[in-house]
Amino acid sequence: MVKIKIKKLNSEVNIPSYAKEGDAGLDLIAISKKETDKYIEYGTGLALEIPEGFMGLLFPRSSISKKDLILANSVGVVDAGYRGELLIRFKKLGEESYEIGERIAQLIVLPFPKIEFEEVEELEESSRGSGGFGSTGHK
Repeated sequence: MVKIKIKKLNSEVNIPSYAKEGDAGLDLIAISKKETDKYIEYGTGLALEIPEGFMGLLFPRSSISKKDLILANSVGVVDAGYRGELLIRFKKLGEESYEIGERIAQLIVLPFPKIEFEEVEELEESSRGSGGFGSTGHK
């Protein structure tokens, strides 16, 4: 169990919770909505203190398929040092969007390794090699 400090920026906000036992994502609910001609940004009214060595990932919910929206940055990354409000920004593709009070995204918190690169002249061979997009032969 990882404990994360959470701050309500609005007294009406609920602390995120799992919809079902075994779920990976914690549902986030919209409490505000700012719209431009290109995007809609939803406020959650929540700020987090994610521990060092962890990150928060913001994903759209499966209900996004019923909306004319696409998460603007595919997956949002919340770094441990960020203390601002969790904001979810969607690009508008049409008219159908989330309303205030709806579950709009899900938060997943994961540990991550600290990476140190080692520059080499050659990389070890692998079965895939340098094959890129669609190179595995699966259709």
